[in-house]
Amino acid sequence: MLQKKLIAGAAALALAGLVLSNGSYTRAADEKPAAAHGHASAANTLSDKDKSEGWKLLFDGKSIEHFRNYNKPTGPVSDKWVVKDGELVLTGKGGGDIITKDQYQNYELVLEYKITKGGNSGLMFGVIEQPKKPPYDSGPEIQIQDNVDGHDPQKAGWLYQLYQPPIDLKTGKPLDATKPVGEWNELRFKLAGGKGTVHMNGVKYVEFEVGSEDWNARLAKSKFAKWEAFGKSKKGHICLQDHGNEVAFRNIKIREVAK
Repeated sequence: MLQKKLIAGAAALALAGLVLSNGSYTRAADEKPAAAHGHASAANTLSDKDKSEGWKLLFDGKSIEHFRNYNKPTGPVSDKWVVKDGELVLTGKGGGDIITKDQYQNYELVLEYKITKGGNSGLMFGVIEQPKKPPYDSGPEIQIQDNVDGHDPQKAGWLYQLYQPPIDLKTGKPLDATKPVGEWNELRFKLAGGKGTVHMNGVKYVEFEVGSEDWNARLAKSKFAKWEAFGKSKKGHICLQDHGNEVAFRNIKIREVAK
């Protein structure tokens, strides 16, 4: 009888630990996307399941063939962007922003990033090329940065100046599911019919609808309010930002989804 009580007590403690580990943010377990159960066995590869679900690699660990520099339709990608040890690495300032050669409208994108100490970068979507204009003039940005030593108040995984994660009641601050500098973080973004979601390491961060009443109200309060092209294109390039800091990417994959 005593042994049974001890076992039951241990199970209860384990369950309590799981509950506490989720903090006050209880939606995370329920809102993990179905495909967030791990990568293929090797980096930058697709499993048979991935292929059956329509996933395609944007980076195979060997070449940058699916990307080019923004506003430079011809010529090689800047040599500041290198492929090293199966990673797509911006080695320092001057590489320029890179965009996908193809444009996308309804899709799901997954990538892993590894940021350096104090580093900053970004993932933009719906980017259209405009002379003398940066990618973020048209493309909303999902922030990438070191949340500990980075200088931007907009944290990793936030939709820049528009949407941020819910408040974690344990800290009184927006939820932060990022891993420390030097570790890989999985960023998952889905956009279908203008409705978007962002997950960081399997935790749902934000949900929005481009052009909705809520979107427009938030946009009106942001620095993008008078930017004519911002968030207007339903179809556009995906952009990886050069913010002057070293950042690495891998396991970049995409699939078309229903509207």
